[in-house]
Amino acid sequence: QVQLVESGGGLVQAGGSLRLSCAASGSIASFNVMGWYRQAPGDQRELVVTIDNDGNTYYEDSVKGRFTISRDNAKNTLYLQMNSLRPEDTAMYYCAAPGLLPPGQGTQVTVSS
Repeated sequence: QVQLVESGGGLVQAGGSLRLSCAASGSIASFNVMGWYRQAPGDQRELVVTIDNDGNTYYEDSVKGRFTISRDNAKNTLYLQMNSLRPEDTAMYYCAAPGLLPPGQGTQVTVSS
């Protein structure tokens, strides 16, 4: 089974940017929809953004205009560009193919005020 490894998280001040990457051990082209979830302490994991192989995207309202998801099937990698970060974006971020491929270990994003 394809394994996913997230990276790129870190500590950033409010208003800053981070770019997350999700590297797959195999082809992601067969997974039409891939996305990023996040989970803050004490909260449930929530779906934040998705992208399909045609480039159609979904963004949760709180990240619209700030986050951009992209994928490179040739490199088997999913990306999440996060701009104008807010303290409420602090969470563990995971990538997955919803319902088909489980997330990896996640990467921590911490935004200080």
